Amino acid sequence: MDNLEELETTAQEVLGKLKSRHLFQSHWDTAAFIIFLVFVGTVLLLLLLACVHCCCCRCHHCCRQSSRSRKESSKGVDNLALDP
Repeated sequence: MDNLEELETTAQEVLGKLKSRHLFQSHWDTAAFIIFLVFVGTVLLLLLLACVHCCCCRCHHCCRQSSRSRKESSKGVDNLALDP
C-alpha cells in the first residue's frame, strides 16, 4: 500500500508540472534532456540505416559477384609483416 501512495504522489507531481508547463527545474535539465533526445535520435537513425542496408543487400544479393571472385579482384597491398 505504501508503494501505491508513493506512485500516486509522484503521478500528482508530474501532472502538476505538466499543467504549469515547467517540466525542468533548470536550464541544465533542459540541456540534458535535449542531449538525451539527440542520442536517442542518432541511435534510431543508425538502426534505420542498418535495416535499409540489410534490405538492399538482400535484394541485390543475386546480382552481385560471389565473395570468392570479389576477394580475387580486391585492390590493395598485402601486409607482409604478418608473414613469418
